[in-house]
Amino acid sequence: MSSSESQPSAGPVEDLPAVAPQLRALRRRASLTLEAAARAAGLSPAHLSRLETGRRQPSLPMLLTLARVYGTTVSELLGETAVGRDAVVRADEMEPTRAGGWTYWQAGAPGRGMQALRVRVPHGSQGDIVRVHPGEEWLYVLKGRLRLRLGDGAHLLAPGDSAHYDSLTPHRIAAEDPDGVELLFVHTLLQSPATALCLGPRTGERT
Repeated sequence: MSSSESQPSAGPVEDLPAVAPQLRALRRRASLTLEAAARAAGLSPAHLSRLETGRRQPSLPMLLTLARVYGTTVSELLGETAVGRDAVVRADEMEPTRAGGWTYWQAGAPGRGMQALRVRVPHGSQGDIVRVHPGEEWLYVLKGRLRLRLGDGAHLLAPGDSAHYDSLTPHRIAAEDPDGVELLFVHTLLQSPATALCLGPRTGERT
């Protein structure tokens, strides 16, 4: 039994009839099998199946873990919606996240089929990392020049240029100029439990 299944400190979340179907719906939206989702969450497939059929109620730590795996929020897992809050992201609400030398600002609401970011890539940062993962990517250069490698091809993009590609094609992004490059970036990574890796690879991992 995994540690996630055996945590004694947090009891189940009671009186949540919408949780079971919502868990199943969000797993399917993320294009994850029961086995893949359970493995990513540190649960057994049988345990996750019981959660999805309402025979077990999830604890709060489980909800947090499943929200991370499905690329969504605990609120959405619970069936709560906040359309007015999620539809608009104000500039002063965009908190920067730094990973691997890059700086990211969330430019869209979490838990959607597409995730939008504003990204700053310094010169010489992560230019040797090749990424391959399910989904699609679209980018638009705001400032500076971007060196984009797609498969065996190389492209130099200037401000106003954009690219839209299948991210199963090996791709690599680097700033061409010493001042770096800024871009808008939209991706669909909810097909993969590695959604968080859009914010740069963790130690020993490559996307």
